[in-house]
Amino acid sequence: MKARLPQGMGGGAQSMNGMIKQAQKMQAQITSLQEDIEGREFTATSGGGAVEVIMSGKKEIKSLTIKPEVVDKDDVEMLQDLIISAFNDAVHQIENTSETEMGAITGGVSFPGLF
Repeated sequence: MKARLPQGMGGGAQSMNGMIKQAQKMQAQITSLQEDIEGREFTATSGGGAVEVIMSGKKEIKSLTIKPEVVDKDDVEMLQDLIISAFNDAVHQIENTSETEMGAITGGVSFPGLF
């Protein structure tokens, strides 16, 4: 007696080749998107614009601007907090953009270690 696969299952080499081509196409799209995101700049501010961080999609700081009026030698901790806040916001922007745009390619399926 021969075992039968449900309709649409199996298909042998043709089905496997189609899946491989589809995976290769998805990989090319993912690589292209990663390069695009890495080339972008993300801007974040804190303290009502007192501190501005511009970061690349590679999570490298391109620019840090601090307005002189927030520099207070008696309150260095506040300035540190503003810098950290702006930096973290920029990182979150990059991560959210990557997740959203990758999800559009992968259909929401997450690939560990990819992004």
